[in-house]
Amino acid sequence: MASRSLSPSLTPCLWITVSVVCVCLQLLCGHVACGDAQNAREVILLDSKAQQTDLEWISYPPNGWEEISGLDENYTPIRTYQVCQVMEPNQNNWLRTNWIEKGDAQRIFVELKFTLRDCNSLPGVVGTCKETFNLYYQETDSEVGRSLRENQYVKIDTIAADESFTQGDLGERKMKLNTEERIIGPLSRRGFYLAFQDVGACIALVSVKVYYKKCWSIIENLATFPDTVTGSEFSSLVEVEGVCVSDAEEEADNSPKMHCSAQGEWLVPIGKCICKAGFHQKGDSCEPCGRGFYKSSSQDLQCSRCPAHSFNDLEGSWRCDCEDGYYRAFSDPPSVACTRPPSAPQNLVYNINQTSVSLEWNPPADTGGRNDVTYRVICRRCTWEPEECVPCGPNVGFSPAQSGLVDTFVTMMDLLAHANYTFEVEAVNGVSDLSRTQRLFAAVSIATGQAGKSFSSVESQSIIQLSWQEPQQPNGVITEYEIKYYEKDQKDRVYSTVRSKSTSATVNNLKPSTAYVFQIRAFTEAGYGTYCPRLEITTKEEATGRMQNPVIIIAVVAVAGTIILVFMVFGFIIGRRYALAVKFPGTKTYIDPETYEDPNRAVHQFAKELDASCIKIERVIGAGEFGEVCSGRLKLPGKREVSVAIKTLKVGYTEKQRRDFLCEASIMGQFDHPNVVHLEGVVTRGKPVMIVIEYMENGSLDSFLRKHDGQFTVIQLVGMLRGIAAGMRYLSDMGYVHRDLAARNILVNSNLVCKVSDFGLSRVIDDDPEAVYTTTGGKIPVRWTAPEAIQFRKFTSASDVWSYGIVMWEVMSYGERPYWDMSNQDVIKAIEEGYRLPAPMDCPPGLHQLMLDCWQKDRAERPKFDQIVGILDKMIRNPNTLKTPVGTCTRPISPLLDQSTPDFTTFRSVGEWLEAIKMERYRDNFTAAGYGSLESVARMSIEDVMSLGISLVGHQKKIMSSIQTARAQMLHLHGTGIQV
Repeated sequence: MASRSLSPSLTPCLWITVSVVCVCLQLLCGHVACGDAQNAREVILLDSKAQQTDLEWISYPPNGWEEISGLDENYTPIRTYQVCQVMEPNQNNWLRTNWIEKGDAQRIFVELKFTLRDCNSLPGVVGTCKETFNLYYQETDSEVGRSLRENQYVKIDTIAADESFTQGDLGERKMKLNTEERIIGPLSRRGFYLAFQDVGACIALVSVKVYYKKCWSIIENLATFPDTVTGSEFSSLVEVEGVCVSDAEEEADNSPKMHCSAQGEWLVPIGKCICKAGFHQKGDSCEPCGRGFYKSSSQDLQCSRCPAHSFNDLEGSWRCDCEDGYYRAFSDPPSVACTRPPSAPQNLVYNINQTSVSLEWNPPADTGGRNDVTYRVICRRCTWEPEECVPCGPNVGFSPAQSGLVDTFVTMMDLLAHANYTFEVEAVNGVSDLSRTQRLFAAVSIATGQAGKSFSSVESQSIIQLSWQEPQQPNGVITEYEIKYYEKDQKDRVYSTVRSKSTSATVNNLKPSTAYVFQIRAFTEAGYGTYCPRLEITTKEEATGRMQNPVIIIAVVAVAGTIILVFMVFGFIIGRRYALAVKFPGTKTYIDPETYEDPNRAVHQFAKELDASCIKIERVIGAGEFGEVCSGRLKLPGKREVSVAIKTLKVGYTEKQRRDFLCEASIMGQFDHPNVVHLEGVVTRGKPVMIVIEYMENGSLDSFLRKHDGQFTVIQLVGMLRGIAAGMRYLSDMGYVHRDLAARNILVNSNLVCKVSDFGLSRVIDDDPEAVYTTTGGKIPVRWTAPEAIQFRKFTSASDVWSYGIVMWEVMSYGERPYWDMSNQDVIKAIEEGYRLPAPMDCPPGLHQLMLDCWQKDRAERPKFDQIVGILDKMIRNPNTLKTPVGTCTRPISPLLDQSTPDFTTFRSVGEWLEAIKMERYRDNFTAAGYGSLESVARMSIEDVMSLGISLVGHQKKIMSSIQTARAQMLHLHGTGIQV
C-alpha cells in the first residue's frame, strides 16, 4: 500500500483528519516521554508507534483505511492509519495487522490510542457518520496470506471514544487522545491477527500495542524463580517451583514455591531455601564462612566465631577443631567450647567402721570447663608387700554406687577384716575417655579393723512446724492450704508441697543446717489464691541427739505467720478479682479498635505478635479482600504444631489498607469462645503482614451444606444452630454487633463445630454483586439485614438476631439462597409489607416459628440470643418439641410466597405456573410425564419431581415449595366451598 505524508495540499476533509493525527502524535509525545522503557511485566509483541518503516497492514477496500506518516516533536517518523469516509452511507472498511506470533502467552492485551471526530461538527453527514469502530481477531498457526474474510474473525468489542474533537479544537491545537485496552484469551494457536472495522467514523489510529504479561525471574528466599507467563484467566495463579541458589538447600518439607498472578506479580512465597552448613546468607546468595568462623547447620542463620580452645584455617567450615589437650565429646554440638578432663578430687578423707569404709572428698579445683563432672571409685586389695594389689572383686558393695557418682561421698561394705585396701577416687567428665594424658586420682590406703583419720556423720531429723491465721476476706470458703518449700541454695529449685486442712502444718525430713524457703496459699471454690511472700527458715543441727523443743519453733513461725498475714490478705483480694474475671467472661467488654488514636496499639494490645519463622505456609486456598488466604502450620516453642489459616496482605499496600487489614485481628484478639474463630496471632514486623487463625477444615457453612445436601439429621442441624447462637450470645454479652451474620461467615471444623467469623469491615460479597444495598453509610447485605438497619442504619444485637433467623433458614434449606432470585428492592418491599420466608422443605414447625420470632418487625419483640440458646437446648433434649412451635412470640406473620406466584389457583396451565416461578425450562419434562393439569401437579411428591429428571437440589426445593403452597391454597378453597 502506498503511504502518504502529511500535506496541506490534501482535500479539506482529509486534511482535517490528517492534521488530527499530526497534532495527536505531538500531544502523545508531550504527555508521555517517547522511548520510555516498557512496564517490566510486559512482553511487547507489536508496537506500531515504535516502527519507523511502513507497517504494510492489509486494507480492504483499498480506498478505506490509509497509512500515513508523520513526525513527533523530536522529528521522529511515526506510521499510523486513518479513515474518514463519513459522507457515504453503509461503510465497511477493514484493516488487518500482520501475523503476530504469541509465544507462550495465553492471555493477550491490546492497547489502542486513537482520536475521533465529533459527528456534530461535520455538517451534512447526519445518519452516515459514526463515532465507534469494531475490534476483531483471528487465531491461526501460521500466516494465511493477504486475503481477508470477515466471517473468519471473532469480535472482541465495539470501541467508542471517551472524548472526540471538533474543528474548533483543531484550531486551538487541543487534541482529544483516547486510550482503550482490551483482553483476548485464552488463545491456543501459535499466533493471531488483529482487525479493525470502520462503519463510517472519522478516526486516526495513532498507535496499536499488543503485549502479554509475565512474572520476570526473581530470587526470593534464596530460590530462583524463572520467567513465568501469566495464566489464561483473570483470577488464575500459576504455581512455580523455585530452585535453590548455589550452596543452598531446601528447608525440610518446605520446598520453595511462588505464585504468578494475572497482573505479572509474584505473590505468596511458600517455603524457602537456606544456606548449607558452612555458608551464610548475604543478599540473594550464600557465601562461605571466613577463617575462624563456622556454621554447623543449615538451620543457623549466621556464621559464628570458633568457640573457646578451637580453631579452623579453611573457609566454608561447618565446625572448628580443638586445640591440643582439649576435646569435644561426641554428644557436644559444634557450638560448645572444647574442654579437657578435670583435675583430681581434693581433701579425700575416710572413716572406718569394722569392715566398712566411708570416703568423702571435695570437688576438683579445675572441672575442665564442663559441668558434667561425676566420680568413680577404684578399689584394690593389697598384700603387705608394696605394689601387689588386685581388684576388690564383686563381693564388695558400694553405696550409693561405684561410678557415676554425683555426690562427693561413698561407702564400701563387706570388706575383709584386717586387710589392706587402696581406694582411688577419680573425677571424670564428658571428655575424660578421649584424653591420652595420665589420669589424676585422689588415693588413700586403709587397713580394716584399725583406727585412722575419722570423718563423723551424725544422722538427725529436722522438723519445722508452721502456723498462720485465716485471711479476713477470703474469696469463698477455704477448703485447704498448700505449703510450697524448697532449699534456698538448690540450683534447679525442685519444689515440694504439703497440704493442710487447718491453719498449721508440720514439715519434716528436712536437712539439718539448711536454709529453706516457704510459701503458703489457700484454695476455695474460685480456685487457688496467690502465694504469700517468701519466708526463709534455717534448720538447726541436733548436737545432743535430742529433738529441739517444737514449742519454740511454733512460736517463731507464728510470729512470722502474723507478719505475712497482711500480704496474704492482699494476695487473696487480687486472686478473688482474677477468679471473678475468669469465672464470668461475659463481664468483659468489647473495645472498638477505631477508638485508638494509633491503631497499631490496638493490634499489639489484643493480638499476639508471632515470629514468622514459626509459620509454614503450605498452599493457597483462596483470595481475600486484601490478599491471598493460605493454609499452613504453626509451631510455637514448647507447643505442638497446629494447622492454621493465614491471611496475607498483598505487596504494595497502603497504610490505610494495612490498618483495615489488621483491624480484624484487633477485634478477634478480644474473643475467646469455642464457637468464635480463634486468633493465633499476627505478623506485623515482617513481610508479608499476616493474620493467623485456627484452621477450619470444612470451610464456610453455606458451601459445606450445599456439598452435603440432605446428609444430616434435624438434630445435627439444630446442634450446628445451637453452636452459632452460643457464639453470638458471647459476642452480644461483650457488646459486639456483628452486622454481617450469614452462613458464608460461619466456618465449620472437622468435628462439625460451627464458629462465627469475619469480623472485618462490611464488604461486597464476591460471588453476588447485587447482594448489597448501598446507603449513605456504606453497603449492606440486604437479604440478611433487619429492616431498621437497612432504613436507618440501626445495627444492634437485635438486628444480629434477625440475621441469625436468616442463617437458620439457610441451614435448614442446606445453603439455599435467601429469597431466591428476587431483587433487593423486591425483598425490601416484601419485608415491609409483612411477608416472611416460608419453612424450608422438611423443616420442623418449631424451628420455623423461632425464625419468625427472629423476624419480628419490632426489634424489642425479637428474642435475645440467650433465649435462643435455651430454646435450642430444649429441642435437642426433647426432639418432640420440634413438632410444635416453642418460640418467644405469638404474633402471626405471613410467610413470604414467591412474589411472582401470588395465587396458584389463578394459573390457567402448568406451563404458565412454571413460567411464573421461573422454572419454564422443565415444561417439556412435566408434559412428557403426563402432568397436564394443576390438580395433578398439586399432588406431586419430591420423588415425583426427581423422577422428571430435575437433578438440581435448589430447583427441586423451589418447585416443591410452590407445590406445598398450592396445596394449602386449594385446601382453603375446598373448605370454603369454592370449586377448584
